[in-house]
Amino acid sequence: MSQPVLYLVDLVAVTVLAFGLYFPRHRRRDLVVAYLGVNVGVLAVAATLATSSVGAGLGLGLFGVLSIIRLRSTELSQTEVAYYFAALALGLLGGLGATTGWLSLAGMALVVGVMAVVDHPRVLRRAQSQSVVVDRALTDRAELTRYLEELLGAEVRGVSVQRLDLVNDTTWVDVRYTEPRARRRATTTAASTSSTPLPVPDAAFPALREVAPVAPPTQATAPAARSGRTEVRA
Repeated sequence: MSQPVLYLVDLVAVTVLAFGLYFPRHRRRDLVVAYLGVNVGVLAVAATLATSSVGAGLGLGLFGVLSIIRLRSTELSQTEVAYYFAALALGLLGGLGATTGWLSLAGMALVVGVMAVVDHPRVLRRAQSQSVVVDRALTDRAELTRYLEELLGAEVRGVSVQRLDLVNDTTWVDVRYTEPRARRRATTTAASTSSTPLPVPDAAFPALREVAPVAPPTQATAPAARSGRTEVRA
């Protein structure tokens, strides 16, 4: 398969990955730019290494070091790291896939398809993770688990104590829990109800529609007032 076709397929795949999957779900513009830049850069350098005498292993090693430095420079979630490596993989498949042909296309489709499925909001939507600061120092793990279940109203699956402050009486904990089905359904229903405007019934303002017209003031009493005032002066 020709290289220009692979380049075009790679650009289409990374566009779907960034604008079709990541941005609608996570809404971070800076990482969209990073994914596109990393993919195009890897694609260009991998294509150059594929047609030169420099070993491809050296190029891949350099990209590994650069990616580690980039990923350590800012705080990213594990989902965003997965999108990073997906963009890298698409660039490598597009730049080094001239000899593999349809296998590179299948690899690109597999990468995009896996990210579309595993990052879908409906996949493991009840599994949640939070960092919680408890306003008491709890040294007993069982007691801490019971307290977190009462606080979150969910079943706690795992607890990892990050910091135990006996002076300030606080506990910093990373908790993983599963939301109950009824709570998730009620939250979804409340969100959909709050987003729909309530209709105003016509019977809510009957007085505004049935107000009798006010008669204009008559001027018949004005002459009488004047005559009465004249008689008093006389």
